Amino acid sequence: YKEEVSEDVGLYKQMRQAHPTDDNLLDKQLIETANISLENKMPSTGSFKIINTDRAVGAMLSYEISTKYKKEGLPEDTIHYKFKGSAGQSFGAFGANGIKFELQGEANDYFGKGLSGGKLIIYPSKEAHYKASENIIIGNVALYGATSGEAYIRGLAGERFCVRNSGAKTVVEGVGDHGCEYMTGGLAIILGKTGRNFAAGMSGGVAYVYDMENSFPKNVNKEMVELEDLEDEDLSTLNYFIERHYKYTHSDVAKNILDNWEVSSKFFVKVMPGDYKRVLLERKNKIEKVNV
Repeated sequence: YKEEVSEDVGLYKQMRQAHPTDDNLLDKQLIETANISLENKMPSTGSFKIINTDRAVGAMLSYEISTKYKKEGLPEDTIHYKFKGSAGQSFGAFGANGIKFELQGEANDYFGKGLSGGKLIIYPSKEAHYKASENIIIGNVALYGATSGEAYIRGLAGERFCVRNSGAKTVVEGVGDHGCEYMTGGLAIILGKTGRNFAAGMSGGVAYVYDMENSFPKNVNKEMVELEDLEDEDLSTLNYFIERHYKYTHSDVAKNILDNWEVSSKFFVKVMPGDYKRVLLERKNKIEKVNV
């Protein structure tokens, strides 16, 4: 028995199927503008308007970079793009080495998801009349699964900030609940208050929290972390990244901390995972034995 097939049924590819990236016109524009960088590693700049239906902006560009230059990517800040408006989900997702995205406005959830060496900067619109340090500027689950790179956020983040971050370094001015959840590496500097359950499942990396009101300890999940005073090395790290935060975002909070450093630096609390600290000490001892 042989069943006959209608002539209307295609047995092989006869037409091109629509792909979700077909409508991603902004990313295609980013790639076109960065052509000289992709071909010759020369600097590229550009300014673009962005709206909340523009999702995963930069992901296709980062794909082009990593395809050609692998993990090494491009030299720092080779591609410097400025955006203005309200970004959709996953702004700067998987940002590769060599990109620097500067957003004047705000962004939705998953800001910097999978960040992989790039640099993300966000600050409020110049027309905004609200106080940046008291308002949310990026959504939930920012820097989810980030592996490297830097992010500077003038304003507050939503919940689950830096969840599963394994290497990115960031400065933000406050976070919601479950900050640094399941973090395994990297650096998080919070220049303001946090929500509850901070550092739940945090097994690596370091966080510094600016706690003028001594309200932070009650918000920490201490199952895997310890709260410590800062040493000279910690203060140097903090000062370096807060200065960069001020340089990129002109943050009033950062400026006030830096201008009163001798006093303000005493209000920082270090969040250190116990097992991570033990591994670092073992490495340090091995190095010292080799150098004897």
